[in-house]
Amino acid sequence: MSTSLDSGPPPQAQATALRQRLAELRGPSTAPHPLDARALAALAANPGCRRRALLDGAGVDKAALARALGSPAVLGQSQFAFMRGNAFEARVKAEGGAALLELLGVADPQAALVPDLAAAGPEGRAARTALALREATGAGAWTLLDHPMLALEVAGSPAYLEPDAVVVHPDGRWTVVEIKSFPMVDGSADPSKVGAAARQAAVYVLALEHVAAVTKDASVDHSVLLVCPKDFSNLPTASAVDVRKQLSVTRRQLARLTRVEEIASALPAELSFDMESRSPGELASAVESVPSAYAPECLSACELAFHCRERARSAGAVEALGRAVRGELGGLSAVAEVLSAARGESGDPDDPAVAALRRAARLRAEALGAKAPDAAVRRPGCR
Repeated sequence: MSTSLDSGPPPQAQATALRQRLAELRGPSTAPHPLDARALAALAANPGCRRRALLDGAGVDKAALARALGSPAVLGQSQFAFMRGNAFEARVKAEGGAALLELLGVADPQAALVPDLAAAGPEGRAARTALALREATGAGAWTLLDHPMLALEVAGSPAYLEPDAVVVHPDGRWTVVEIKSFPMVDGSADPSKVGAAARQAAVYVLALEHVAAVTKDASVDHSVLLVCPKDFSNLPTASAVDVRKQLSVTRRQLARLTRVEEIASALPAELSFDMESRSPGELASAVESVPSAYAPECLSACELAFHCRERARSAGAVEALGRAVRGELGGLSAVAEVLSAARGESGDPDDPAVAALRRAARLRAEALGAKAPDAAVRRPGCR
């Protein structure tokens, strides 16, 4: 079959070229760093950051890159919390997941199916998981999938995700299970931790929806099962968490991400993040060649946050003050511009942001110009 000269390379050739380019970016001898649901949730929360989209898409180890740049960041759980979480998950899934299935109201947990999901590589495991989901839906029986592998395309690059568990109901519903080690006291847990778990689970739900779309009689439950220790014991308890809001936000934000090939095509051909062959100075230049969108929220979600914060502060960017402040300042993008506008040296007086800054400057001057309390007057009780 012939193609015209203007038709461009076939999709398979484009995908092969992209994989080759991403391998060159991270280093030919470097294995790609896996992208998990927590990283995807953080990426979706900051879709304007091309730097993170490219590094995650290329599989660059951002923690190692941050250390090479001299700005290491410590993220994730402590070793103690990690061990405690693994021990609690093992208890929940013991005896074929009997305790977990009982939390879902299964009358006979021992009769539930627990298929073997072993396969070679993440692609093989994702294919085996999809087959197990179809078989379980067709069987019409309770089925527990322990650590299934799901695939999701992010900015033109595949990401492989591993939820704690997925339960298939007899009616064809699929429920994501998130097992966390933080306590649920009197039926409620720390809202910030529950919110983080919901955002992470929403990524799993989104990936499952792609499999359910091609599976007969299958549907994905938009309420995930959050399993935590009851009070301060090691006994499991559970709560259904509606993730429709987080799912909508994640779907919209991931769709807005610039595709990795578009970002990579704008970079010099010789640019690389290979930490084995590049000096810290060369790595810093490579990182700075990709635009970022720093915000203080990045400090809890991205390994490169300290490096980006230092660059934002040295450039006097208002983004270092937070997204809310950046939104209030309109077209003023540098701290120097903000101070100049507040002093009346520049800026359009009709600009609401400039007018607000000048008013704030007047109020500050009045407050600082007020007479200070007499230092000689002693407070009651002083001698």
